[in-house]
Amino acid sequence: MVVSEAPGAAVPEPAPPPTGTPAGKRGRMIGRGWVQAAILVTLVGFFVLGFLAIRTYQAQPPIPEKVTTSDGQLLFTGEDIRQGQEVFLRNGLMQYGSIFGHGAYLGPDFTADYLHRAATSVQEQYGGAEAGHARTVEDFRVNRYDEKTGTLVWSPAQGKAFTELTGHYAATLNSPDGKNGLRPNAITDPAEIHDLTAYFGWTAWAAAAERPDKTYSYTNNWPSEPLVDNAPTGHTVTWSVLSLIFLLVGAGALFAAFGRWNFLGWHNRDHRELRFHAPRTVLLTPAQRATAWFFFIMAGLFLVQTLLGSATQHYRADLESFFGLPLDHWLPYNLTRTWHVQLSIFWVVTSFLAIGIFLAPLIARGWEPKRQALLTRLLLGALVVVVVGSLIGEMAGMRGWLGPLWAQLGNQGFEYLDLGRIWQVLLTAGMGIWAFILFRGLRRRLRTEHVANMPWLFFLAALALPAFYAVGLLASPDSHFTAADFWRFIVVHLWVEDFLELFTTATVAYLFVLLGVVRERVALSVIFLDIVLYSAGGVIGTMHHLYFSGEPAEHLALGATFSALEVVPLLFLTVEAWSFLQLGARRQSASSTPFPHRWAVMFLAAVGFWNFLGAGVFGFLINLPIVSYYEIGTGLTANHAHAAMMGVYGMLAVGFAMFALRYLIPEERWSDRLASISFWSLNLGLAWMSFATLLPAGALQLYRVVDAGYADGRSLGYLQGGTNMFLEWLRLPGDVVFMVGGVLPLLWMTYLGIRYRSKRTRAPEAPAETLLFTEVVPDSDDDATNTDAADLVVGVADKLGGGSGGPAEAPR
Repeated sequence: MVVSEAPGAAVPEPAPPPTGTPAGKRGRMIGRGWVQAAILVTLVGFFVLGFLAIRTYQAQPPIPEKVTTSDGQLLFTGEDIRQGQEVFLRNGLMQYGSIFGHGAYLGPDFTADYLHRAATSVQEQYGGAEAGHARTVEDFRVNRYDEKTGTLVWSPAQGKAFTELTGHYAATLNSPDGKNGLRPNAITDPAEIHDLTAYFGWTAWAAAAERPDKTYSYTNNWPSEPLVDNAPTGHTVTWSVLSLIFLLVGAGALFAAFGRWNFLGWHNRDHRELRFHAPRTVLLTPAQRATAWFFFIMAGLFLVQTLLGSATQHYRADLESFFGLPLDHWLPYNLTRTWHVQLSIFWVVTSFLAIGIFLAPLIARGWEPKRQALLTRLLLGALVVVVVGSLIGEMAGMRGWLGPLWAQLGNQGFEYLDLGRIWQVLLTAGMGIWAFILFRGLRRRLRTEHVANMPWLFFLAALALPAFYAVGLLASPDSHFTAADFWRFIVVHLWVEDFLELFTTATVAYLFVLLGVVRERVALSVIFLDIVLYSAGGVIGTMHHLYFSGEPAEHLALGATFSALEVVPLLFLTVEAWSFLQLGARRQSASSTPFPHRWAVMFLAAVGFWNFLGAGVFGFLINLPIVSYYEIGTGLTANHAHAAMMGVYGMLAVGFAMFALRYLIPEERWSDRLASISFWSLNLGLAWMSFATLLPAGALQLYRVVDAGYADGRSLGYLQGGTNMFLEWLRLPGDVVFMVGGVLPLLWMTYLGIRYRSKRTRAPEAPAETLLFTEVVPDSDDDATNTDAADLVVGVADKLGGGSGGPAEAPR
């Protein structure tokens, strides 16, 4: 690679290679302590997570062989409960209401709903609130399950309540008029209604009946229900207080340590100048050009997802119709929400796949193997098949068109894992093929690098995506709900919030390295810091989703403690991000070419803002057990989910597209104005959505739950109240700005990317003859005296032809 030096620049003396480094292989660029800390913290986290997985299976609520009344009447069997869960999932009811607080937010939480209605019936049978309260509490809280015989005994009053509620759910789910968010006549089979009621009844029993030798229920006394004396446990209150203490101590210790020792090293003055290359001078490989189609499809999926989100939200404002159209006949709430949630994953993942392929030749110093573009196009085709096939399958499964193949080809029914089993396997395989494509493009570089250096970390972070998404295959429709939810949240939390976060950090850090904004050693420190801090809180902190899902109390204790620590890296990295982003701004004046990636960096800055607000503030707001006890499954959960998912991964996906499109679109066709409109519209629309509707509506719903009980706060009657409906309609202007000003300009820019894909193509396996991105010019005296030993090794290696791919080598 050609090296350009500033006149008079001092050439550092070669430093000896690290001990034990093979000839021709670059040694480790970061201290051994970072590597050891990352490995240790990660291993400890997964060891504890393994222990909690074992405890999940040991302590999950038992499914009885049969449920009878004390006078001998058979109410339902364990097989009825299992069949009821399948009916629940097959019909997409988890994307309408919820079980144990997990699912969608329009319909009721069926656990709380059954418990409240059954307790009301039993209390009335015993003579009303004054005369019957004590007997009602005894009926529901005394655990009459006999493990030896597998028999659960209910009182005759509970049996009568079961019969009444079977009729209630038949009327609700078999309504010929619809008008409740589900399609008309959603479930008509009386046997399925019976099994579904049995399933709801079993979850309500687990929510009230005390665990053996405990004074609280299988769900840690969730939900709040005065009729059966369900109230927060000592664990819920105690670990809420202790988690706050852990947060304060962790944050204070981290800021003190980094303020004292400056581990990352970017506070020191950096004397290098950057000379940016005009995008028209940058050659692209065939595979890089092929990514233009990825970004176009990403934007198309994004647009469809926002339209479905608007339809989904409209149900909360008006159940009767969609501006006069009977939308529930064709696109009921549970279908639109299923597609909305699935597409949020699909379009973000599409951008992540594209940026990985786009960066691979840059990391490999311009080299790309033959037929890489062909593999890229095949991957895109496979992705389209999975997306279209899974969406059609989800509709067909809910409609009952697939018969016994509903779970394989249709919808498995678990929120975020709705897609059919075959599509789930194919999506996992597709990400595996993507990792193989990256390996093909990086293999020459990887052979010359220590496994702790950036090329390997980028590849391993990419490899973790299919690996941990595959964990979701352990959850199936015939699994016990508590166990299935444990594995589901490995995907929802660990895959989304930790390993996508790791890939994000590695990718963004590499972008800044390739642009010359930071040195490679500093970027490595950021990546390892991310691994240590997020693994310390995020792995075990996964359990904060499972406080009340039938898990034992140790899940609550550990989940509360470690999820509080998840806020620490968000606080710290948000503060440090300003230093990180300002490095480039201080060194642009010497370049005759303006910095070409202003809007890509602006989207990255937005990621930092929403990461702190959406994931940090809004996330911690609902993570304390005592808050989650009343809040789970309400509007504040939706507020956190939208601000975190769109604000972090959505903005990041768009930022990746902006970076690549700057080279795919000819300069005469590029529009900073369109990029600016898209940036501000997406951010303002998201802020409006959160602060005008989701946050205030969620706060009011939380108050309603505390004041009147969880079942009431989740009822359609409350959601259709005047204040709540006003707040839902208030969201409309923000949605319009988000879609029209944010998504449509992005779609047009990605269309320009495929229409005018840069014709300046580097041949496969060609040498890196053209400079990429940035030329780093050291400031003669200062650079020689301030460059650390690691960068000296890199600089000399570059001059000898073994460049690092980091900013220590002059051309980018």
